Amino acid sequence: MSTRSQWGTRAGFILAAIGSAVGLGNIWRFPTTAFENGGGAFMIPYLVALLTAGIPILIMEFTMGHKYRGSSPLTFKNMNKKTEWVGWWGVLIAFVVSTYYSVIIAWAISYSIFSFNLNWGSDTENFLYNNHLEMVEAGQFGGFVPGVLIPLVIVWLVVLGVLYRGVRKGIEMANRIFIPTLVVVFLLIVIRALTLPGAIEGLNAFFTPDFDAILDGQVWIAAYGQIFFSMSIAFAIMITYSSYLPKKSDITNNAFIVGFGNSSFELLCGIGVFSVLGFMSVQQNVPINEVVDGGIGLAFVAFPQIINEFPALNELFGFLFFASLVLAGMSSLISIIETYVAGLSDKLNISRKKAVLIGGGTAALVSLVFATRGGINFLDAVDYFINQFGIAFIGLVEVVLIAWVLRKLGEFKEHANSVSDIRLGGWWTFSLSVITPIVLGFTMFDLFRKNLLQLFDKPSGNYGGYSDLFVLSSGWLVAAGALIVGIIISLLKWRASKNADEHKTQDTREAK
Repeated sequence: MSTRSQWGTRAGFILAAIGSAVGLGNIWRFPTTAFENGGGAFMIPYLVALLTAGIPILIMEFTMGHKYRGSSPLTFKNMNKKTEWVGWWGVLIAFVVSTYYSVIIAWAISYSIFSFNLNWGSDTENFLYNNHLEMVEAGQFGGFVPGVLIPLVIVWLVVLGVLYRGVRKGIEMANRIFIPTLVVVFLLIVIRALTLPGAIEGLNAFFTPDFDAILDGQVWIAAYGQIFFSMSIAFAIMITYSSYLPKKSDITNNAFIVGFGNSSFELLCGIGVFSVLGFMSVQQNVPINEVVDGGIGLAFVAFPQIINEFPALNELFGFLFFASLVLAGMSSLISIIETYVAGLSDKLNISRKKAVLIGGGTAALVSLVFATRGGINFLDAVDYFINQFGIAFIGLVEVVLIAWVLRKLGEFKEHANSVSDIRLGGWWTFSLSVITPIVLGFTMFDLFRKNLLQLFDKPSGNYGGYSDLFVLSSGWLVAAGALIVGIIISLLKWRASKNADEHKTQDTREAK
């Protein structure tokens, strides 16, 4: 009988799961999403989405991993042999995400060094795209950018080194360091931000509720989208992590802790970010909506510009901010890569170390595409399409498959209740069988409609203004490729009988 790795402590698992959920999107996506969708009033649909989609799906995936004791592909295979492809689809999405996510962390490492002398100068946008990334036209590679390539190598060496050491000695130990450090660093950022002139104005803009906004269906879709993308659900991570839990683990309680822990950090990020944006608004004497930006623009253009305006300790604040991006990114990247390390180990019956070298090594090589002068364009297109038509789509398929096709919710509820203090009731079943499929179904329909219309409607233009060929090759093809390759891998035979075992024994030697 084979053995399976196991978390050393419950706290170790919770920190790792929170570390996976807390990532770059918490820092640069949540604050702007909330501001653009009703401010303080956004918290109403946000909390509803958390309780009817985020935590219910988290409980479902924790239960799947705990019950079937395997990677995502093995879990779906043991649930029903015809559904293995769904597990590989999630793993392939994780693989794609890891190849460019690692590059953004590399940017953050560079910027943490730039902070010491504020090397980005006064024109931060020009510095990012022309000086640092040496950007060329979409579709061109243009050679490697040393300032991206070198820190990217460091990222992969650190992350693969952590994964090589295993679940307890590697992943758990790393998150015991990364997550508390991240919280302390970001608290220092928030404390400093709250002392800035204009911080109150920024917080008023962030928290002042626009209750009319919650009558807008798009605001509710935005809330569900934020919950969905920020909690690492529906693309193999939480299934894999929960497969390392001991048999006697409180699944429901763990899910609530992870869900609210992630949301608490998002709220903290909102306070810090809008305190700083309020300062910038006052400094430039413009409305705050004119300085609000999201994503890469917020982190690598707006924040360096704001840091330049600080009355004191500019360099220290800059370092702390970009260090927080590195810490948040690293903990998430580790969990993303673990999905295909576990999948390869199960499918091919190879050691964990071999799976790290094969899976992680391949992803590291692919990530070099994004370290070129044209890498930012490839990253932009791949990130948009793999998130919109990968993660959201597989979430819809997963929930519908389990709730309506396989009808496993009752079985999963019984399993979770047998080991949990907080017992699941009708709200959990109704949320997964009705609310989540309707919201995700409408969201996917709307996304497909808009993007397909753009592809054939020349006046509107494609996403990002890219050419049809570039969008097809770097966007649609990548998103579809994750599904197609996942189906192909699922058709291959498993190498050893151990992979058909639904309940692997625990790795007691590692837990000692």
